[in-house]
Amino acid sequence: MKTIYNEYIREIEANREENAAAAQKIRAYLNDHGIVYHGNIVRTLGIPNIYTEEEIALFRKITETTYGIFEKIIAAYLNDPAYRRLFPFSQELEELILTPRGYDSMLPVCRMDIFYDDETKDFKFCEINTDGTSAMNEDRVMNEALALLNPAHKKMMEKYTFSTFELMDSWVNTFLEIYSTYDRRVPHPHIAICDYLDGVEIEEFYEFARRFEKAGLTCEVCEITELTYKDHALYAPSGKQIHAIYRRIVTTDVMENYSDLKPFLDAVRSRDVCIIGAFCTQIVHNKWLFKMLHEAPTRALLSAEECAFIDAHIPFTGILDHNTCDMDALRSGKDRWIIKPMDSYASHGVYAGKDCTDAEWASHLSEYDGKEYIFQEFCAPYRSTNIDFIEKNPAFTSYANMAGLYVYNGKFAGIYSRRSGGNIISSQYNEMDNATVVLH
Repeated sequence: MKTIYNEYIREIEANREENAAAAQKIRAYLNDHGIVYHGNIVRTLGIPNIYTEEEIALFRKITETTYGIFEKIIAAYLNDPAYRRLFPFSQELEELILTPRGYDSMLPVCRMDIFYDDETKDFKFCEINTDGTSAMNEDRVMNEALALLNPAHKKMMEKYTFSTFELMDSWVNTFLEIYSTYDRRVPHPHIAICDYLDGVEIEEFYEFARRFEKAGLTCEVCEITELTYKDHALYAPSGKQIHAIYRRIVTTDVMENYSDLKPFLDAVRSRDVCIIGAFCTQIVHNKWLFKMLHEAPTRALLSAEECAFIDAHIPFTGILDHNTCDMDALRSGKDRWIIKPMDSYASHGVYAGKDCTDAEWASHLSEYDGKEYIFQEFCAPYRSTNIDFIEKNPAFTSYANMAGLYVYNGKFAGIYSRRSGGNIISSQYNEMDNATVVLH
């Protein structure tokens, strides 16, 4: 793999102007296809992420093991009141979590974000995304642009065989397989993709709607606040009855706007609509999970092999509260730790001690003490060389790496690759997204 990456670097250096011009064409291609985030065109790099077939087999094993652990935890929460009390969920959220799904799958879709070391093949988990899991369309369009417009990659395709992941139709097929086990299914369900649409880049939603329609169903993208509920039926703004929801609204947003979502929530609680995924997914989406994975009640549910897997790959996690943790140790050992909200997304409010001065770190600890934050062992991301031709003075630079492993109903489905010049990989820390290919 080092040989291949070095070939990309030599190819780019030998044809620098051509590759720089192609980067601008790729940027325009992404913009034309709606690959934007908060109004900004997604940034991508000159060399794609490349994985071997052996690494893909490893990722399958990782996701299967992790999914099996998550199924046991979700089942214990649903069935054991004593275990349930160990989680910090409100009464309203617990009620939603305990609402029967009506179908077999406990965790229809998730993306397991890991720090993966290309050289040692070791890894640590960063976070788990469930129903808000995104960027499938982003990966599709970035790979189109890579194959069509990136001259270095086109040259490499003459020498090597690459494949990409199909993340759109495969999710639609998984969704429909899950729906086929729903106890109130109808022959031709009308599907609604639901979220807050204001300020959200929703081209992915419309692409998924087209894929549902290609599969022979009707589907529409719905502003979740505009649903209506009457006579045990939930209706879209179009007036059509909704039989199944592909939930893209994250649970945090649901609970923060609980009173504004009465029609949606009434239909869910009354089981008058199939919701994929159901709210039990929040059990593993919330970062409290990382704390629970290291504690005795969870370990009692798991095999010795699963406990060893957790010890090796789940960073130590605690609650940021001076009543339960050693704040002096956190302050003095800042480079060892990172702090995060228990339940957020897009890495909002995440701070790594390594990126802070002593005064800044102490200020963050004080500000978020007792504010539903966790502290977590800092895992230094693997870094690799790449180039961003959109920069004013582009140069080959070391970037931190993150691999997001898509899992559809327990099966590994593909990878979302991200990069950052800093220690935190997110849209608020100069994140770049990369096309992902598999070498055969």
